[in-house]
Amino acid sequence: MSLIQLDIVSPRRLLYSKDVRMVIARAQSGEIGILPGHLPIVATLEPGVMRVKLEDESEEKIVVSGGFLEVSKEKITVLARTAELPEEIDVDRALQARERAEKRLKELSKDRVDQARAKAALDRAMARLNVIGRK
Repeated sequence: MSLIQLDIVSPRRLLYSKDVRMVIARAQSGEIGILPGHLPIVATLEPGVMRVKLEDESEEKIVVSGGFLEVSKEKITVLARTAELPEEIDVDRALQARERAEKRLKELSKDRVDQARAKAALDRAMARLNVIGRK
């Protein structure tokens, strides 16, 4: 079974570095799956949950709040604005962020810039809650 190196980097730290079987992420153009031997690409990532399939058939989930994914012959590199492992997520904070974003979306029916920011905040909160099994 072939593997490929996955590195997830944010401005603050190297979050993740392992050999993996597959990466599934939400790109701007839709969901993308990367296996060893994939053609080189660069994709813009949307906020969401990245699924990482490991050699032992298990799966890890990582929250990314946008960024870029680059695939080369020997490596997948994710440059994320922010990235979190499930055990790092503060459930109460994520629930509060979701409530604030939902409230702002209801109040901001005409301002497109504020609506986009509120929608992005809601997407980040929902990804955090989804990765830890809360909705």
